[in-house]
Amino acid sequence: MKTLLDKLKIESRNKGGCTCTDEWIGGGEALTSYSPTSGEAIADVEMVNEASYDVVVERSVAAFKTWRSTPAPIRGQVVRDLGNRLRELREPLGELVTLEMGKVKAEGVGEVQEMIDICDFAVGLSRQLCGSTMHSERPGHRMYEQWHPLGPIGIVSAFNFPVAVWSWNAALAAVCGDTMTWKPSPQTPLTAIAVQHICNEIMSDHNVSGIFNLTIGDNSSIAPRMIADARLPLISFTGSTKTGKIVAENVGARMGKTLLELGGNNAIIVEPDANMDLAVRAILFGAVGTAGQRCTSTRRVLVHKSVATQLTDSLVTAYQQITIGDPLDAATLMGPLIAEQSVQNLLRQLNRLLRRVEKSYLAEMSFRIDRAILLNPQSFACHRKPSRFTKRRLPRSFTSCNTKRLKKRSVCRTLSRKVCRVRFSQRTCKQLRSFWPQRAQIAESQT
Repeated sequence: MKTLLDKLKIESRNKGGCTCTDEWIGGGEALTSYSPTSGEAIADVEMVNEASYDVVVERSVAAFKTWRSTPAPIRGQVVRDLGNRLRELREPLGELVTLEMGKVKAEGVGEVQEMIDICDFAVGLSRQLCGSTMHSERPGHRMYEQWHPLGPIGIVSAFNFPVAVWSWNAALAAVCGDTMTWKPSPQTPLTAIAVQHICNEIMSDHNVSGIFNLTIGDNSSIAPRMIADARLPLISFTGSTKTGKIVAENVGARMGKTLLELGGNNAIIVEPDANMDLAVRAILFGAVGTAGQRCTSTRRVLVHKSVATQLTDSLVTAYQQITIGDPLDAATLMGPLIAEQSVQNLLRQLNRLLRRVEKSYLAEMSFRIDRAILLNPQSFACHRKPSRFTKRRLPRSFTSCNTKRLKKRSVCRTLSRKVCRVRFSQRTCKQLRSFWPQRAQIAESQT
Protein backbone atom coordinates (compact mmCIF):
# COMPACT_ATOMS: atom_id res chain seq x y z
CA MET A 1 0.00 0.00 0.00
CA LYS A 2 2.81 2.41 0.82
CA THR A 3 4.27 2.07 -2.68
CA LEU A 4 0.91 3.02 -4.16
CA LEU A 5 0.50 6.02 -1.88
CA ASP A 6 4.03 7.23 -2.57
CA LYS A 7 3.44 7.06 -6.31
CA LEU A 8 0.42 9.33 -5.92
CA LYS A 9 2.15 11.64 -3.40
CA ILE A 10 -0.16 10.66 -0.53
CA GLU A 11 1.56 11.12 2.83
CA SER A 12 0.63 9.69 6.22
CA ARG A 13 -0.84 13.10 7.09
CA ASN A 14 -2.12 15.46 4.41
CA LYS A 15 -3.71 18.88 4.33
CA GLY A 16 -7.13 19.21 2.77
CA GLY A 17 -7.01 22.58 1.03
CA CYS A 18 -5.03 23.53 -2.06
CA THR A 19 -4.87 26.09 -4.87
CA CYS A 20 -1.50 25.25 -6.42
CA THR A 21 1.66 23.20 -5.82
CA ASP A 22 2.94 25.04 -2.75
CA GLU A 23 -0.41 26.20 -1.38
CA TRP A 24 -1.62 23.31 0.79
CA ILE A 25 -3.57 24.53 3.82
CA GLY A 26 -5.62 22.97 6.60
CA GLY A 27 -6.68 24.35 9.95
CA GLY A 28 -9.64 22.05 10.58
CA GLU A 29 -10.18 18.77 12.35
CA ALA A 30 -8.30 15.59 11.51
CA LEU A 31 -9.98 13.04 9.26
CA THR A 32 -8.81 9.44 8.89
CA SER A 33 -9.53 7.52 5.71
CA TYR A 34 -10.17 3.80 6.25
CA SER A 35 -10.27 1.00 3.74
CA PRO A 36 -13.85 -0.36 3.69
CA THR A 37 -12.44 -3.77 2.81
CA SER A 38 -10.30 -4.32 5.89
CA GLY A 39 -11.05 -1.41 8.19
CA GLU A 40 -7.36 -0.49 8.05
CA ALA A 41 -6.43 3.18 8.32
CA ILE A 42 -4.88 4.43 5.08
CA ALA A 43 -3.85 8.02 5.88
CA ASP A 44 -4.96 11.15 7.74
CA VAL A 45 -6.20 14.47 6.37
CA GLU A 46 -6.26 17.83 8.11
CA MET A 47 -9.52 19.29 6.84
CA VAL A 48 -10.06 22.95 6.04
CA ASN A 49 -11.94 25.24 8.37
CA GLU A 50 -14.10 28.18 7.33
CA ALA A 51 -11.15 30.58 7.20
CA SER A 52 -9.02 28.34 4.98
CA TYR A 53 -12.07 27.62 2.79
CA ASP A 54 -12.38 31.36 2.19
CA VAL A 55 -8.70 31.52 1.22
CA VAL A 56 -9.18 28.80 -1.39
CA VAL A 57 -12.30 30.41 -2.87
CA GLU A 58 -10.66 33.84 -3.00
CA ARG A 59 -7.76 32.34 -4.97
CA SER A 60 -10.27 30.78 -7.34
CA VAL A 61 -12.06 34.10 -7.80
CA ALA A 62 -8.78 35.91 -8.47
CA ALA A 63 -7.62 33.26 -10.95
CA PHE A 64 -10.90 33.49 -12.86
CA LYS A 65 -10.24 37.09 -13.84
CA THR A 66 -7.19 35.95 -15.82
CA TRP A 67 -8.35 32.51 -16.89
CA ARG A 68 -11.53 33.80 -18.55
CA SER A 69 -9.41 35.91 -20.91
CA THR A 70 -7.18 33.01 -21.92
CA PRO A 71 -8.14 31.79 -25.43
CA ALA A 72 -10.26 28.65 -25.27
CA PRO A 73 -7.82 26.54 -27.38
CA ILE A 74 -5.06 27.44 -24.89
CA ARG A 75 -7.31 26.36 -22.04
CA GLY A 76 -7.86 23.16 -23.97
CA GLN A 77 -4.13 22.46 -23.99
CA VAL A 78 -4.14 22.47 -20.18
CA VAL A 79 -6.95 19.93 -20.13
CA ARG A 80 -5.20 17.87 -22.81
CA ASP A 81 -2.08 17.60 -20.64
CA LEU A 82 -4.27 16.72 -17.67
CA GLY A 83 -5.77 13.84 -19.65
CA ASN A 84 -2.32 12.63 -20.72
CA ARG A 85 -1.08 12.64 -17.13
CA LEU A 86 -4.14 10.67 -16.07
CA ARG A 87 -3.28 8.12 -18.75
CA GLU A 88 0.12 7.66 -17.18
CA LEU A 89 -1.38 7.19 -13.71
CA ARG A 90 -4.52 5.31 -14.70
CA GLU A 91 -3.63 2.05 -12.93
CA PRO A 92 -2.35 3.46 -9.61
CA LEU A 93 -5.13 6.04 -9.36
CA GLY A 94 -7.68 3.33 -10.14
CA GLU A 95 -6.19 1.14 -7.42
CA LEU A 96 -6.48 4.01 -4.94
CA VAL A 97 -10.16 4.40 -5.84
CA THR A 98 -10.60 0.68 -5.11
CA LEU A 99 -8.60 0.85 -1.88
CA GLU A 100 -10.46 3.82 -0.45
CA MET A 101 -13.95 3.43 -1.91
CA GLY A 102 -14.22 -0.35 -2.27
CA LYS A 103 -15.38 -0.84 -5.86
CA VAL A 104 -13.64 -3.65 -7.71
CA LYS A 105 -10.41 -2.81 -9.48
CA ALA A 106 -11.92 -2.99 -12.97
CA GLU A 107 -14.44 -0.35 -11.93
CA GLY A 108 -11.78 1.79 -10.25
CA VAL A 109 -9.55 1.82 -13.30
CA GLY A 110 -12.61 2.29 -15.49
CA GLU A 111 -13.53 5.38 -13.51
CA VAL A 112 -10.14 6.92 -14.25
CA GLN A 113 -10.66 6.04 -17.92
CA GLU A 114 -13.84 8.11 -17.78
CA MET A 115 -11.73 11.03 -16.59
CA ILE A 116 -9.45 10.56 -19.58
CA ASP A 117 -12.39 10.35 -21.96
CA ILE A 118 -14.00 13.58 -20.74
CA CYS A 119 -10.66 15.37 -21.05
CA ASP A 120 -10.44 14.24 -24.68
CA PHE A 121 -13.98 15.47 -25.28
CA ALA A 122 -13.28 18.81 -23.60
CA VAL A 123 -10.16 19.40 -25.70
CA GLY A 124 -12.27 19.17 -28.83
CA LEU A 125 -14.91 21.38 -27.26
CA SER A 126 -12.31 24.09 -26.64
CA ARG A 127 -12.29 24.78 -30.40
CA GLN A 128 -16.06 24.54 -30.80
CA LEU A 129 -17.47 27.10 -28.37
CA CYS A 130 -19.68 28.37 -31.15
CA GLY A 131 -22.67 30.67 -31.21
CA SER A 132 -25.40 31.41 -33.73
CA THR A 133 -25.46 34.30 -36.18
CA MET A 134 -28.68 35.71 -37.58
CA HIS A 135 -30.02 38.51 -39.76
CA SER A 136 -31.16 41.78 -38.25
CA GLU A 137 -34.04 43.96 -39.36
CA ARG A 138 -31.72 46.97 -39.12
CA PRO A 139 -29.75 47.74 -42.29
CA GLY A 140 -26.00 47.27 -41.98
CA HIS A 141 -26.30 45.26 -38.77
CA ARG A 142 -25.97 41.61 -37.87
CA MET A 143 -26.79 39.68 -34.71
CA TYR A 144 -24.74 36.96 -33.10
CA GLU A 145 -24.41 35.14 -29.79
CA GLN A 146 -21.21 34.35 -27.93
CA TRP A 147 -20.89 32.24 -24.82
CA HIS A 148 -18.83 33.67 -21.97
CA PRO A 149 -17.35 32.01 -18.87
CA LEU A 150 -19.77 31.83 -15.96
CA GLY A 151 -17.34 32.28 -13.08
CA PRO A 152 -15.78 30.29 -10.23
CA ILE A 153 -17.93 27.22 -9.65
CA GLY A 154 -18.34 24.80 -6.75
CA ILE A 155 -18.24 21.02 -7.18
CA VAL A 156 -19.61 18.76 -4.44
CA SER A 157 -19.02 15.09 -5.27
CA ALA A 158 -20.09 11.82 -3.64
CA PHE A 159 -18.13 8.79 -2.47
CA ASN A 160 -19.40 6.32 -5.07
CA PHE A 161 -17.61 8.01 -7.98
CA PRO A 162 -14.86 9.85 -6.10
CA VAL A 163 -12.94 11.12 -9.15
CA ALA A 164 -15.04 10.71 -12.30
CA VAL A 165 -17.79 13.10 -11.24
CA TRP A 166 -15.24 15.81 -10.51
CA SER A 167 -13.68 15.38 -13.96
CA TRP A 168 -17.02 15.59 -15.76
CA ASN A 169 -17.44 19.04 -14.24
CA ALA A 170 -13.83 20.20 -14.12
CA ALA A 171 -12.73 19.40 -17.68
CA LEU A 172 -15.72 21.16 -19.23
CA ALA A 173 -15.58 24.10 -16.84
CA ALA A 174 -11.86 24.62 -17.47
CA VAL A 175 -12.15 24.86 -21.27
CA CYS A 176 -15.16 27.17 -20.88
CA GLY A 177 -13.01 29.57 -18.86
CA ASP A 178 -14.30 28.81 -15.38
CA THR A 179 -12.25 28.06 -12.28
CA MET A 180 -13.50 25.59 -9.70
CA THR A 181 -13.45 24.68 -6.02
CA TRP A 182 -13.96 21.01 -5.27
CA LYS A 183 -15.41 19.61 -2.07
CA PRO A 184 -15.14 15.80 -2.24
CA SER A 185 -16.88 13.35 0.07
CA PRO A 186 -15.19 13.04 3.49
CA GLN A 187 -15.37 9.27 2.93
CA THR A 188 -12.93 9.44 -0.01
CA PRO A 189 -10.53 12.32 0.65
CA LEU A 190 -7.32 10.63 -0.50
CA THR A 191 -8.43 10.14 -4.09
CA ALA A 192 -9.20 13.86 -4.23
CA ILE A 193 -5.76 14.73 -2.88
CA ALA A 194 -4.13 12.46 -5.47
CA VAL A 195 -6.07 14.18 -8.27
CA GLN A 196 -5.14 17.60 -6.90
CA HIS A 197 -1.46 16.68 -7.00
CA ILE A 198 -1.88 15.80 -10.68
CA CYS A 199 -3.65 19.10 -11.33
CA ASN A 200 -0.89 20.97 -9.52
CA GLU A 201 1.72 19.46 -11.85
CA ILE A 202 -0.25 20.51 -14.91
CA MET A 203 -0.90 24.03 -13.62
CA SER A 204 2.79 24.42 -12.81
CA ASP A 205 3.76 23.26 -16.31
CA HIS A 206 1.50 25.94 -17.83
CA ASN A 207 2.45 28.63 -15.31
CA VAL A 208 -1.10 29.08 -14.00
CA SER A 209 -2.65 28.60 -10.58
CA GLY A 210 -6.04 28.67 -8.93
CA ILE A 211 -7.82 26.87 -11.77
CA PHE A 212 -8.31 23.56 -9.98
CA ASN A 213 -8.82 24.02 -6.23
CA LEU A 214 -9.56 21.65 -3.37
CA THR A 215 -11.36 22.01 -0.04
CA ILE A 216 -11.80 18.84 2.02
CA GLY A 217 -14.13 19.76 4.86
CA ASP A 218 -16.92 18.34 6.96
CA ASN A 219 -20.48 18.29 5.70
CA SER A 220 -21.84 20.23 8.66
CA SER A 221 -19.92 23.48 8.13
CA ILE A 222 -18.04 23.64 4.82
CA ALA A 223 -20.79 22.21 2.62
CA PRO A 224 -23.46 24.72 3.75
CA ARG A 225 -20.93 27.54 3.44
CA MET A 226 -20.17 26.56 -0.15
CA ILE A 227 -23.84 26.24 -1.07
CA ALA A 228 -24.59 29.69 0.33
CA ASP A 229 -21.44 31.28 -1.14
CA ALA A 230 -22.50 34.03 -3.57
CA ARG A 231 -18.98 34.04 -5.05
CA LEU A 232 -19.84 30.71 -6.67
CA PRO A 233 -22.55 31.34 -9.30
CA LEU A 234 -23.01 27.62 -9.94
CA ILE A 235 -22.98 24.61 -7.65
CA SER A 236 -22.69 21.12 -9.12
CA PHE A 237 -23.93 18.65 -6.52
CA THR A 238 -23.93 14.85 -6.61
CA GLY A 239 -25.69 13.02 -3.80
CA SER A 240 -29.06 12.05 -2.40
CA THR A 241 -32.32 13.49 -3.63
CA LYS A 242 -33.12 14.70 -0.12
CA THR A 243 -29.92 16.73 0.10
CA GLY A 244 -30.24 17.83 -3.53
CA LYS A 245 -33.54 19.54 -2.72
CA ILE A 246 -31.83 21.49 0.05
CA VAL A 247 -29.02 22.49 -2.31
CA ALA A 248 -31.49 23.61 -4.99
CA GLU A 249 -33.49 25.70 -2.51
CA ASN A 250 -30.49 27.44 -0.99
CA VAL A 251 -28.63 28.12 -4.23
CA GLY A 252 -31.85 29.25 -5.92
CA ALA A 253 -32.55 31.64 -3.03
CA ARG A 254 -29.40 33.57 -3.96
CA MET A 255 -30.25 33.36 -7.69
CA GLY A 256 -27.47 30.87 -8.34
CA LYS A 257 -27.48 27.95 -10.76
CA THR A 258 -27.32 24.25 -9.94
CA LEU A 259 -26.36 21.02 -11.66
CA LEU A 260 -27.86 18.14 -9.69
CA GLU A 261 -27.06 14.44 -10.09
CA LEU A 262 -29.24 12.74 -7.51
CA GLY A 263 -30.49 9.33 -6.49
CA GLY A 264 -32.93 7.21 -8.47
CA ASN A 265 -35.48 4.43 -8.12
CA ASN A 266 -34.52 2.65 -11.30
CA ALA A 267 -36.54 -0.21 -12.74
CA ILE A 268 -35.91 -2.73 -15.53
CA ILE A 269 -39.00 -3.89 -17.44
CA VAL A 270 -38.91 -7.46 -18.74
CA GLU A 271 -41.52 -8.37 -21.38
CA PRO A 272 -42.45 -11.97 -22.36
CA ASP A 273 -40.46 -11.81 -25.60
CA ALA A 274 -37.30 -10.45 -23.93
CA ASN A 275 -33.93 -12.14 -24.34
CA MET A 276 -33.68 -13.71 -20.86
CA ASP A 277 -29.90 -14.16 -20.94
CA LEU A 278 -29.45 -10.50 -21.79
CA ALA A 279 -32.01 -9.45 -19.17
CA VAL A 280 -30.31 -11.46 -16.41
CA ARG A 281 -26.91 -9.98 -17.22
CA ALA A 282 -28.33 -6.45 -17.34
CA ILE A 283 -30.21 -6.82 -14.06
CA LEU A 284 -27.26 -8.42 -12.31
CA PHE A 285 -24.77 -5.79 -13.45
CA GLY A 286 -27.16 -2.96 -12.65
CA ALA A 287 -27.77 -4.24 -9.13
CA VAL A 288 -24.36 -5.62 -8.20
CA GLY A 289 -22.09 -2.98 -9.75
CA THR A 290 -20.38 -0.84 -7.08
CA ALA A 291 -22.21 -3.04 -4.53
CA GLY A 292 -25.46 -1.33 -5.47
CA GLN A 293 -24.23 2.11 -4.42
CA ARG A 294 -24.76 3.96 -7.71
CA CYS A 295 -27.46 6.49 -8.46
CA THR A 296 -28.12 4.34 -11.54
CA SER A 297 -28.23 1.04 -9.66
CA THR A 298 -31.15 -1.26 -10.42
CA ARG A 299 -33.69 -1.20 -7.59
CA ARG A 300 -36.69 -2.91 -9.14
CA VAL A 301 -37.57 -5.38 -11.89
CA LEU A 302 -41.05 -5.20 -13.42
CA VAL A 303 -41.56 -8.55 -15.10
CA HIS A 304 -44.52 -10.08 -16.94
CA LYS A 305 -46.15 -12.91 -14.98
CA SER A 306 -45.60 -15.40 -17.79
CA VAL A 307 -41.80 -15.23 -17.38
CA ALA A 308 -41.55 -14.22 -13.70
CA THR A 309 -40.62 -17.68 -12.42
CA GLN A 310 -38.08 -18.28 -15.17
CA LEU A 311 -36.42 -14.91 -14.64
CA THR A 312 -36.36 -15.27 -10.85
CA ASP A 313 -34.79 -18.72 -10.97
CA SER A 314 -32.17 -17.47 -13.43
CA LEU A 315 -31.38 -14.50 -11.20
CA VAL A 316 -30.98 -16.72 -8.12
CA THR A 317 -28.54 -18.92 -10.05
CA ALA A 318 -26.64 -15.89 -11.34
CA TYR A 319 -26.39 -14.30 -7.90
CA GLN A 320 -24.95 -17.48 -6.45
CA GLN A 321 -22.05 -17.25 -8.87
CA ILE A 322 -20.99 -13.74 -7.83
CA THR A 323 -17.63 -13.72 -6.05
CA ILE A 324 -17.55 -11.39 -3.05
CA GLY A 325 -14.26 -10.39 -1.48
CA ASP A 326 -11.23 -8.15 -1.73
CA PRO A 327 -11.93 -5.68 -4.57
CA LEU A 328 -8.24 -5.58 -5.46
CA ASP A 329 -8.42 -9.28 -6.33
CA ALA A 330 -9.09 -9.72 -10.04
CA ALA A 331 -11.44 -12.63 -9.32
CA THR A 332 -13.75 -10.52 -7.14
CA LEU A 333 -16.96 -9.26 -8.73
CA MET A 334 -18.36 -7.41 -5.74
CA GLY A 335 -16.53 -5.44 -3.10
CA PRO A 336 -17.63 -3.91 0.21
CA LEU A 337 -20.10 -1.26 1.20
CA ILE A 338 -18.49 2.07 2.00
CA ALA A 339 -19.33 2.41 5.70
CA GLU A 340 -21.07 0.94 8.70
CA GLN A 341 -24.08 3.20 8.22
CA SER A 342 -24.75 1.32 5.00
CA VAL A 343 -24.86 -1.90 7.02
CA GLN A 344 -27.35 -0.36 9.45
CA ASN A 345 -29.55 0.73 6.54
CA LEU A 346 -29.44 -2.76 5.06
CA LEU A 347 -30.36 -4.49 8.33
CA ARG A 348 -33.20 -2.04 8.92
CA GLN A 349 -34.67 -2.70 5.48
CA LEU A 350 -34.31 -6.46 5.91
CA ASN A 351 -36.16 -6.26 9.23
CA ARG A 352 -38.97 -4.31 7.60
CA LEU A 353 -39.19 -6.81 4.78
CA LEU A 354 -39.31 -9.83 7.07
CA ARG A 355 -42.16 -8.30 9.05
CA ARG A 356 -44.27 -7.89 5.92
CA VAL A 357 -43.85 -11.11 3.96
CA GLU A 358 -45.98 -14.22 4.48
CA LYS A 359 -43.17 -16.65 3.85
CA SER A 360 -39.47 -16.08 3.56
CA TYR A 361 -36.31 -18.06 3.36
CA LEU A 362 -32.67 -17.24 3.70
CA ALA A 363 -30.10 -18.80 1.41
CA GLU A 364 -26.40 -19.03 2.10
CA MET A 365 -26.61 -16.50 4.90
CA SER A 366 -23.58 -16.18 7.09
CA PHE A 367 -21.89 -13.46 9.08
CA ARG A 368 -18.28 -13.01 9.93
CA ILE A 369 -17.23 -10.22 12.21
CA ASP A 370 -13.55 -9.64 12.78
CA ARG A 371 -13.15 -5.88 12.44
CA ALA A 372 -15.33 -6.34 9.41
CA ILE A 373 -18.78 -7.60 8.46
CA LEU A 374 -19.50 -9.84 5.51
CA LEU A 375 -23.02 -10.62 4.34
CA ASN A 376 -23.24 -13.42 1.81
CA PRO A 377 -26.01 -13.76 -0.81
CA GLN A 378 -29.54 -13.80 0.51
CA SER A 379 -32.89 -14.28 -1.18
CA PHE A 380 -36.42 -13.53 -0.09
CA ALA A 381 -39.64 -14.83 -1.63
CA CYS A 382 -43.00 -13.56 -0.50
CA HIS A 383 -46.11 -15.35 -1.70
CA ARG A 384 -48.51 -12.44 -1.71
CA LYS A 385 -49.54 -9.39 -3.62
CA PRO A 386 -46.84 -6.72 -3.33
CA SER A 387 -47.48 -4.36 -0.45
CA ARG A 388 -46.67 -0.68 -0.40
CA PHE A 389 -43.31 -1.66 1.05
CA THR A 390 -42.25 -3.56 -2.07
CA LYS A 391 -42.88 -0.42 -4.11
CA ARG A 392 -40.83 1.82 -1.85
CA ARG A 393 -37.18 2.54 -2.34
CA LEU A 394 -35.03 -0.32 -1.12
CA PRO A 395 -31.23 -0.30 -0.86
CA ARG A 396 -29.94 -0.09 -4.39
CA SER A 397 -28.63 -3.61 -4.66
CA PHE A 398 -32.11 -4.96 -3.93
CA THR A 399 -33.91 -6.16 -7.00
CA SER A 400 -37.67 -6.48 -6.57
CA CYS A 401 -39.63 -8.45 -9.14
CA ASN A 402 -43.26 -7.36 -9.46
CA THR A 403 -45.47 -9.29 -11.86
CA LYS A 404 -47.98 -7.56 -14.09
CA ARG A 405 -51.65 -8.02 -13.09
CA LEU A 406 -50.75 -10.17 -10.14
CA LYS A 407 -53.26 -12.90 -9.28
CA LYS A 408 -53.88 -14.01 -5.72
CA ARG A 409 -50.87 -15.76 -4.17
CA SER A 410 -48.70 -15.04 -7.18
CA VAL A 411 -45.00 -14.85 -6.54
CA CYS A 412 -43.26 -11.58 -5.88
CA ARG A 413 -39.58 -12.13 -5.28
CA THR A 414 -37.03 -9.80 -3.91
CA LEU A 415 -33.48 -10.79 -4.63
CA SER A 416 -30.60 -9.18 -2.86
CA ARG A 417 -26.89 -9.57 -2.87
CA LYS A 418 -24.98 -7.25 -0.59
CA VAL A 419 -21.50 -7.34 0.79
CA CYS A 420 -20.76 -5.30 3.87
CA ARG A 421 -17.24 -4.85 5.07
CA VAL A 422 -16.79 -2.09 7.57
CA ARG A 423 -14.82 -1.29 10.66
CA PHE A 424 -15.72 -3.42 13.68
CA SER A 425 -18.60 -2.10 15.78
CA GLN A 426 -19.92 -3.56 19.03
CA ARG A 427 -23.34 -2.13 18.19
CA THR A 428 -23.43 -4.02 14.92
CA CYS A 429 -22.30 -7.19 16.69
CA LYS A 430 -25.32 -7.00 18.99
CA GLN A 431 -27.66 -6.33 16.10
CA LEU A 432 -26.40 -9.31 14.16
CA ARG A 433 -26.72 -11.58 17.20
CA SER A 434 -30.38 -10.62 17.58
CA PHE A 435 -31.14 -10.48 13.87
CA TRP A 436 -30.13 -13.98 12.80
CA PRO A 437 -28.71 -15.70 15.90
CA GLN A 438 -28.78 -19.12 14.29
CA ARG A 439 -26.62 -17.85 11.42
CA ALA A 440 -24.31 -15.44 13.15
CA GLN A 441 -20.72 -16.46 13.74
CA ILE A 442 -19.24 -13.90 16.07
CA ALA A 443 -15.51 -13.43 16.49
CA GLU A 444 -14.35 -10.94 19.07
CA SER A 445 -12.39 -7.95 17.88
CA GLN A 446 -8.65 -8.14 18.27
CA THR A 447 -8.41 -4.48 19.20
